Amino acid sequence: MASQNNKQATRKPSKRERRTKIIIYIMILAMVLSSLTAGLAMFI
Repeated sequence: MASQNNKQATRKPSKRERRTKIIIYIMILAMVLSSLTAGLAMFI
């Protein structure tokens, strides 16, 4: 585990990459939720 932490520390744009990844995940979740709600609305 220590070696992994050291690798991350050496890489500088790790924080920014993590933030962009989180934003992308949120966008995908929002899309999935919207599609699910639309499908439910159509079914009901």
